[in-house]
Amino acid sequence: MKIGMVSLGCPKNQTDAETMLGILTENGHTIVADPKEAEVIIVNTCGFIDPAKQESIDAILEMSEYKKEGACKLLIATGCLAERYHDAFKEELPEVDAVVGAGDYHTINEVIEKAQNGERVCLFGNQNCEIPENLPRVLTTPGYTAYLKIADGCDNNCTYCAIPMIRGKFRSRKMEDVVQEAEELAQSGVRELIVIAQDTTRYGIDIYGEYSLDKLLSRLSEIEGIRWIRVHYFYTEAITEKLIDTMAASEKICHYIDMPIQHINNDILRRMARRTNKQEIIEKINYIRKKMPDVAIRTSIITGFPGETEEQFAELYDFVSEIKFDRMGVFAYSKEEDTPAANFDSQVEESVKEERRDRLMELGQAISLEKNRGKIGSVIEVLCEGYDRDNFMYYGRSYADSIEVDGTVYFAAEDEVEIGEFVMVEILDGDEYDLTGKTC
Repeated sequence: MKIGMVSLGCPKNQTDAETMLGILTENGHTIVADPKEAEVIIVNTCGFIDPAKQESIDAILEMSEYKKEGACKLLIATGCLAERYHDAFKEELPEVDAVVGAGDYHTINEVIEKAQNGERVCLFGNQNCEIPENLPRVLTTPGYTAYLKIADGCDNNCTYCAIPMIRGKFRSRKMEDVVQEAEELAQSGVRELIVIAQDTTRYGIDIYGEYSLDKLLSRLSEIEGIRWIRVHYFYTEAITEKLIDTMAASEKICHYIDMPIQHINNDILRRMARRTNKQEIIEKINYIRKKMPDVAIRTSIITGFPGETEEQFAELYDFVSEIKFDRMGVFAYSKEEDTPAANFDSQVEESVKEERRDRLMELGQAISLEKNRGKIGSVIEVLCEGYDRDNFMYYGRSYADSIEVDGTVYFAAEDEVEIGEFVMVEILDGDEYDLTGKTC
């Protein structure tokens, strides 16, 4: 059959979607980009916060129109929202022919066969299953870049977060399996690996009895053909000196730390059930910058967590002003059903959450502008990702820019540059998000 896929949410969800596409391709189905042509449409949903939930519902309703006017015979909902609200899907979305939770994506071919025979399939509750190995993937990233999921689930149980309910307990993949997949990706032409999990820093603690991300990164660094290894989702308390020392010593591991601190006030951190404190966060940042002076640190912050006072927000604002993160995402607290924080007293008004978010975002933009202007005159390595015909310039990313979430480097070149090629670029200008330069 002709299969169409809409995948929403985080890179972890995206790798599940890629595995489903791989399984379906291996079983003789054809993947199509135009939903009008698809006989089966899969919407891989996100259920993290309210805007993501609404986006998933809207996508399902939009795709359901192709059952009326297009070739679509089956509409299937998969992923996190399908896991979290499976009963509601069955009762309130009759357009959906099958519901497949986050732990059952690898059964997608059997699900389609059953749905073809008229069975309304609903699979859920398998979040804690062992992560399936040796499954095919169809990359939805550019061919030179791929996500490498090293674990699933989360044991942190932050009070604002529903991920443990949706994705289950933290489960690492065996190092040999991860390395084998990375080698296969390299052989297919991938040059940048982006290592992901809900919490990459805890990799290995469940199967090896110790934090083992440093060992895994060392193994990945030995793979021929890989140029960049980028790691997402560091948790402060699990960042070891061995890990940072390993990153600092490697020519392949990007000096890029994606470390979502969420807040800096100790009382807020405690009520969030974060396993760290202000002093530890400062010490880890100082150690990281000492070992990797050129490091780019990305963080995520929540404003308006229940009970957050203006004084506590001011402490956060002053901290950001002093630390000067290279990249920063700021989100107004989202009251998530069935999480402890949803029942906390002193919920902050929406307008206050958003006003604080906007103030921090403006500060972050000013810091980013200052840092980018400071790069003028420097020469950096850039992974070319395309050519902008409107501006007559190539564009790409530096080690400090992850795909889809960070800035872009635009550059002129006298000679033709291939997509996926690494080039050296002299920086001539910078704004709040992007850099401009020329090859040298």
